[in-house]
Amino acid sequence: MPRLMSPAPATATAEEIRDVNTRYHDGAAADYDAKWGIDFGEIGRTQVLGKLRKALGGRLHAFEHALELGAGTGYFSLNLLQAGVISEATCTDISPGMVDTLARNAETLGLDVTAQVADAESLPFADGAFDLVFGHAVLHHLPDLDRAWREIHRVLRPGGVAVFAGEPSRYGDRLAEVPKRAASRLAPAWRSLLRARPAEEGHQDGGAVNHQLESMVDVHAFTPEQLSQGPRAAGFAAVKVRGEELLANWFGWTNRALEATADPDTVPWAWKMYAFRGYVGLQHVDRVLLEPRLPPAIFYNLMIAAEKAA
Repeated sequence: MPRLMSPAPATATAEEIRDVNTRYHDGAAADYDAKWGIDFGEIGRTQVLGKLRKALGGRLHAFEHALELGAGTGYFSLNLLQAGVISEATCTDISPGMVDTLARNAETLGLDVTAQVADAESLPFADGAFDLVFGHAVLHHLPDLDRAWREIHRVLRPGGVAVFAGEPSRYGDRLAEVPKRAASRLAPAWRSLLRARPAEEGHQDGGAVNHQLESMVDVHAFTPEQLSQGPRAAGFAAVKVRGEELLANWFGWTNRALEATADPDTVPWAWKMYAFRGYVGLQHVDRVLLEPRLPPAIFYNLMIAAEKAA
C-alpha cells in the first residue's frame, strides 16, 4: 500500500532530520509490518521481484553481495534472499529499532543476514564491496542525497548496479491529495457502515507522541529529472527512471486513508481482502496499460536504476 507523505519543515537541519527519522522509526518498528501489510511469503516475494524486475528493465539475475539501505524490517532483502536473487545480504538502517526487528524477522525465517545501524550518507564498508545496492522508499528521507549517491557509487564494484524503488513523485504526490481528502471526509460514515471503532492517535506509530514526528521524516518528492541528478553527478552510467502505480495508488490511498482512522481489529476481514485484491488488480492494469505509455512524472512512485561503469 502507499505510504503517508509529509514534508519536513524547510527550517529543519540535516542533523535534525536524521535524528527525527531515527526516533520516529524506532517508535514505529514494532507495528511496522502490520501497519503496511508486509509479507514474507509468496505474496511479498511476488511484489518485491516484480519491482526489482521492472526497475532493471525486465531483466533479473542473481547478485552475490547485496547491500540494502534503509532496510526497515527487511521487506525487500528477506524476500530477495528467499527467492534466491541475492546470496548474501547486508541490511542497514539509521534506526536501531528497525534493525532489531529485521534481525528477528530473519531469525524467524531461518535466514542469515548482516544487520547493522548505518547512515546511508556515510557507509562503513570498503570500496567495491557489493554487486547490488538497493532500497525501497528510502532516498526521500535523506537530507544529503549527493553525498549518499557518492557513497553508493564508492561501495559498488565496477559494473555493479544501484536500484531504488518507492520514491515519491512530486506530481503524483499532488494527485494523491484528491483521494486522501475525499477519504478524510467519508471516514466517519465508512466506520459507521463497517461498525469499526475510531482509532487512537498513533495506534500503529508507537503512540500519539511518536506519531507527531511523522511530519518531519520525509524530505523530498522528486521529478524524474531531480531523481536522476544525484547518480549522474556521482559518476553512474545508464541511469534510468521509471514511474510506477497510478490507478493502484488512487485506490490504495482512498482505502489506506479510511483504514488509518479505524481500530484495525474492528475492520472486517472482507474489507481488507477487497482492498488488497483491488490494489493488486489495479497494479496489473497500471503495469500493462499505463506505465509503458505515460510519462513517469505523473505516477505516484518513481524507481531508478543506475550502473557503475566497468
